[in-house]
Amino acid sequence: MKEPEPGTLYVVATPIGNLEDLSPRARRILAEVDRIAAEDTRRSLALLRHFGIRTPLVSLHEHNEQARVEQVCTWLGAGEAVALVSDAGTPLISDPGYLMVRELRRRGFPVRPIPGPSALIAALSVAGLPTDRFAFEGFLPARSAARRARLEALAAEPRTLVFYESPRRAAASLADMAGIFGGTREAVVARELTKVHEEIRGGTLDQLAAWAGALHEGVRGELVFVVAGAPERGEELPEAATRLVARLLEEMPLKQAVRVAAEVTGASRNRLYDWALKKTGR
Repeated sequence: MKEPEPGTLYVVATPIGNLEDLSPRARRILAEVDRIAAEDTRRSLALLRHFGIRTPLVSLHEHNEQARVEQVCTWLGAGEAVALVSDAGTPLISDPGYLMVRELRRRGFPVRPIPGPSALIAALSVAGLPTDRFAFEGFLPARSAARRARLEALAAEPRTLVFYESPRRAAASLADMAGIFGGTREAVVARELTKVHEEIRGGTLDQLAAWAGALHEGVRGELVFVVAGAPERGEELPEAATRLVARLLEEMPLKQAVRVAAEVTGASRNRLYDWALKKTGR
């Protein structure tokens, strides 16, 4: 398959910080499509100039997305190839583009992903919290009452929770999480991922809220919060499951042993993983 194909929209992931993370395929697609629809043309222009790419840019943001659909359909119908990018990372992940992609697919236009960086996945990969199941909640509401209501609704969620947050609300959001989820809940704050001042800080929610609150100038840089899910209650691990894990640990790595035991017995993988960690002292 030769790319870019006429009449196709390419959803292209771009770097979240380090420009070396732009894949060769993404770079080629951006250089060879007829147009690029960008959330902020000024930020995307800086990226394109860095790589010597001169493809024309058009804006696509939350305020003009509906109007852009017909224009993009016209271009695709005329045989052009168009790329969609966000300010940074993978488009549509807490960014505009969903309405356009849905409508183009409904009309039969091919939509192809060019995968790459994502702050969500990057933070999960280094958090050291369970990733077999997780819930991405995007940005919390800016107003305190609405934010607390959202967190209350998530207090019993057993899956790992992932949030994006603005630097100016980081301290308040962490304090609200500590108050609602419990101060001993484990969490990780990832800041400025892949950039010069990258920081990945783990601890309890109480500790992280205190850290953010003690910074006189506030937290800087874009943030991802990864928060452990609520402990599952009222359900004992089956003895057969723990026995099987213990036996499998003699033959295979911890994660593989837990996965196999969970599949065979139907027990919670997260709780088996926690049990195995305590047994092995890791």
